[in-house]
Amino acid sequence: MSSVQRSQVIYLVSLALPEAISAFLVDREAQRLTSATLRYYQQELGYFGDFARAQGLADLADVTPDLIRRWLLMLADRRGPGGVHASYRAIKAFLRWAWNEYEIAGPCPILKVKAPKLPQELLEPLSLDSLKAMMVTCDRSFLGDRDRAVLLCLLDSGLRAAEFCALDVADVELATGRLLVRHGKGNKARISFLGAVSRKALGRYLRHRRSQGPEALWVTREGMRLCYCSLRSLVRNRARAAGIPAPSLHSFRRAFALGCLRNGMDIVSLQRLLGHADLTVLRRYLAQTEGDLAEAHRRAGPVDHVMGGGRGKG
Repeated sequence: MSSVQRSQVIYLVSLALPEAISAFLVDREAQRLTSATLRYYQQELGYFGDFARAQGLADLADVTPDLIRRWLLMLADRRGPGGVHASYRAIKAFLRWAWNEYEIAGPCPILKVKAPKLPQELLEPLSLDSLKAMMVTCDRSFLGDRDRAVLLCLLDSGLRAAEFCALDVADVELATGRLLVRHGKGNKARISFLGAVSRKALGRYLRHRRSQGPEALWVTREGMRLCYCSLRSLVRNRARAAGIPAPSLHSFRRAFALGCLRNGMDIVSLQRLLGHADLTVLRRYLAQTEGDLAEAHRRAGPVDHVMGGGRGKG
């Protein structure tokens, strides 16, 4: 090893962890990741850096498998499994980048830490009865027509809430129902669609609008873009008016996925419409459709259906 290489190794061993995290965030920003993804990395790595500093560890070289495990155990007392797994993913992305960026000798410590397991509980979708109850509360005013269109299009498109709020009028083709999602998860564009009923409701809402230029599709009474919090309040207010528990925004997306599977859509098409990079989440939806099959067999299985009465009489 040359003297120059030795000096580089000495520098890398003493690289401050906050400095490395800042460099990682700059790299992610240069890759033009979404602002939500950047906030996710900044938050999770900031918490991890504070934890390491509280343990008396300040350098990148201080990060060990034991430190990561202790961090995950501490988080498990404060967060649900999904929150712990989110932190693990952020740390994994950061450490793999750091070991490659700074050419650190030896294995990356995250390689020795297994990802926390996520429970495979069934995901509850929005019920159609709840949707209908909320729609009954929508009158023919601007807000009523807007909210009816929002409820239908949120379910019919399968978009994430942030993607839904980011739509512009120009992203929608009313004639075909084609929706352009310009910045999906991972900053990837994709296409989704609306059916005839949703397009009719959307058209009625748009007639309240003075212009259909390249402005936000979903707006407040004052003409401001509907943000995530406003969308959540909209759904909660309609649920309250209907006298039902408020569904989560993500339950609309779950209902879309399950409805498509139950109605015969192939899994590859559904994956593309949802913008999923892999089939991990879709497998959880498939587990629910297997439950549907079991119930269908219970109701109509030929042997039990034909012979059950005979057994009961014997």
